[in-house]
Formats: sequence, structure tokens, C-alpha cells
Amino acid sequence: MTIEDAKVTGSAGAEYLAKRTLRTGSAGWVLLAGLGVSYVISGDYAGWNSGIAEGGFGGLLIATVLIAGMYLAMVLGMAELSAALPAAGGGYTFARRALGPWGGFATGTAVLLEYAIAPAAIATFIGGYVESLNLFGITDGWWVYLAVYALFIGVHLTGAGEALKAMFVITAIALVGLAVFAVSAWGLFEAGNLTDIPADPNAFGSSSFLPFGVFGIWAAVPFAIWFFLAVEGVPLAAEEAREPEKNVPKGIISAMLVLIVTGAAVLFLATGALGAQAISTSGNPLVEALGDSGAAKLVNYVGLAGLVASFFSIVYAYSRQAFALSRAGYLPTSLSVTNARKAPVLALIVPGVVGFALSLTGEGAMLLNMAVFGAALSYVLMMVSHIVLRVREPNMPRPYRTPGGVATTAFALVIACAAVIATFLVDPVAATWTLVAFCAFMAYFGLYSRHRLVAHSPDEEFALLAEAEEELE
Repeated sequence: MTIEDAKVTGSAGAEYLAKRTLRTGSAGWVLLAGLGVSYVISGDYAGWNSGIAEGGFGGLLIATVLIAGMYLAMVLGMAELSAALPAAGGGYTFARRALGPWGGFATGTAVLLEYAIAPAAIATFIGGYVESLNLFGITDGWWVYLAVYALFIGVHLTGAGEALKAMFVITAIALVGLAVFAVSAWGLFEAGNLTDIPADPNAFGSSSFLPFGVFGIWAAVPFAIWFFLAVEGVPLAAEEAREPEKNVPKGIISAMLVLIVTGAAVLFLATGALGAQAISTSGNPLVEALGDSGAAKLVNYVGLAGLVASFFSIVYAYSRQAFALSRAGYLPTSLSVTNARKAPVLALIVPGVVGFALSLTGEGAMLLNMAVFGAALSYVLMMVSHIVLRVREPNMPRPYRTPGGVATTAFALVIACAAVIATFLVDPVAATWTLVAFCAFMAYFGLYSRHRLVAHSPDEEFALLAEAEEELE
């Protein structure tokens, strides 16, 4: 794709960029790893267990192994890309360099849809928790949705360093809750509970391990994604990290390894303690797995911290993706103006207002599946970007290189394609609505914003320099 395919017409001078800069050096690799864990940790507390209703324990286990492999391969690929192209756009920046403006905007849009919708789903779960715990006497969830959006957007407006440190503390509390759960559930574990769902005689390949047959594995894929959904957002903090070429790869890989351990512990111990049949329909699986005990009460309250951690961190992620797309002119440039604390004000508020409106539907499960569709689509585009850059720009400076090279990201690409299809199988309504929103964004780009891109924004400069070098060669 050449510059002519999407005209870069803006002239971003020092004044333009000065109003659109983030605070650099705010995070080392430990905070970045904490950010990666916090994106995902709510998925350990709830949501994943619905996959057992689709595929049984065996189906969800196999799906989780495949998805964990996909995420690990993808994270290794993104570690390379984030070290080579450290900008706030994350996946959009990578795809812009590899696939041109259309591919960059498509990737950024898919990521933005994922991160704008996921907090709406989590807000409904937080509302359910608050009501079930009878906190503050609240019986109507929308007050909770409004409170969490207003509170945590307000914290993010104070600046990235403060926000990331607060997020790290909340995430640490949620991890302690998972440790308490694991120790308590170990004594309740019974292997027979893993396979207590009767096999469906009409399902191909059904057994006690795969009660819904081979097809159940595929149907469980979107729920397996919930164990890792959004960890790929760590590179969005690249411009605010110290030595991003070193710390971003280290942070995202460390986060992924932690999530593999917590996901495996939750899947085996919760199912083995409560039973696959019972946990498949549970709204609060970890608490119900522990029964009526002091540990269950503790985990119940700490589970709220897990949901808050994910909500809090994904608000950060959607603001940085909106900021990067706006700064380069793909979205209205007013979204990327930062305040005195170097926080993008409208990039935090506008998607937050949209998310709050979505949360008022109360359809947490549907919103979750919408977010999964956006995520899976972005994974496909990001892995294609890694492969294209490896082939087309083999000499591009890469401080970190993906083990296995394109073979690693090709594996992730295949599984990601299957995941996109699986979202239509599980919830075609959610996937279709998200696809419609994605197409609307692409129409906006094709008809309007592609003629108004800003040449000297960091993401555009990465791509334009690459094109200039290619022309010289």
C-alpha cells in the first residue's frame, strides 16, 4: 500500500504534538507485567466456566490449551513488534507499518472495539457482585456502572504513573484472593467431579471427558479466551514505559506466564471441588466451589477487586488506543489532546460514555462475546503483520526476536482464525453486531478520515520512513 492509497495530508508541527504527548518513563517491566495481569484477572473469577456448559471439562481444557498456546505465540510475536516499534498504538502501529493505512486502521478499530466493550461487560459483573454482597444497600446496578466509570476515569485523568500504581495494588489483592482460593480448594478436589456431566449420545465423539463431543471443543473456545483476553494490551503503554524496547517484551511475557498458572489452577481446582455440572451454570464459580466457609467469603469480596482491576486497566487500554488513532488523524484529533498531567482527556471520557450506555443493557454475557469477536479479529491482523514484516523487512532493527520466527506467529494466526469463526457459533447476534460496528468504522475511514491523516505523528512516521527506505532501495 502506498501513501497515495490513503493521503497523509496533515502537518503535525511541534505545537500539535506538544498537546498530544504522554508522560514517558512512568513504568518499568514490573508495572507493565502487573498491567498485563490486571487486564485479564477478572476472567479467572468468572465467565470461563460457561465454557464447560458448551464443551464439558474436557472440551474447555483442550480449548484452553490451544488458546493458551495461541496467546503465548502471539505474545512472543508482539514482544518483537513492540520492541521494534514502541508507540502508544500497539497493534495498530504494527499493522500500519506492515499493512498500510487500511490495515492499520482495521487493526486499531478491532482493538478499540474490544477494549471499549469489555469494560461495559465487566461493569455489569461488578454491579451483580455489589448487589449480591448487599454493599451500600444498592439494588439497582446502573448506579454501580456510573460510579465505576466516573471514579476510574477520574483516577486515570491524574496521569499514567499514579493510575498504574493504583492498578498494581488492586491486582496484587486479586492475586492474593486466587492464592487463598487455590489453597482452600485443594482439600475439596475430587477427580471424579471433573467428568460428572453425562455424555450426549447424539454428539460425535462424546465421552465422559468430552460429554458434548468434539464439536464442544470449538464451542468452548470463546470462553477459553476469557482466561487471557486483553493481555495483548501491554504494548499500548510503550510510550509511557522506561526503555520500552526492553521492558515491554519482558512485561508482556511475564504477565502471560502468570496468567497460564492462574488459569490452569482455577480450571482444575474449581471444577474438581464443585463438579463440572454445577460449575457450568454458576454465576460465582470460585465462591460456590468453596461452599459456606470463611475462605469463600474472603474470595467473594476479593473477587470484586479482580473485576475492578480488569475494569480499571482496560479503561487505560481503550484510552491509549483511541489516543493513538486520533493523534494520527484516523479518529477526530480532539480525542488525543492531553491535560497538564499528560492524560488524554476525551480519549478517556468518550469511549467511557459509550461503554456506560452499553452497560445499561445489562447483557454482560453478550457484551463479553462482542469484545471477544473484536479481540480475535485483531489477533488475526496482528499476526499477519508480524509475518509480513519478517518477510518484507528482514533487516528492521529488532531488539527482541520471536523464538521460532514466523512459524510461531503462523500457529497463532491459524488458531485466531478459528476463534473468529467460533464467536459466530456461540453467539451470532453478538458477533454480527460487532461486525456491523467494525464496518461502520471502516466506512468512516474510507469516506472521510483517510484523507486527513497526520504525517508526523509517531505511528505515521514509522510507516513513512519505511516506505522511503524501500523506495531508495
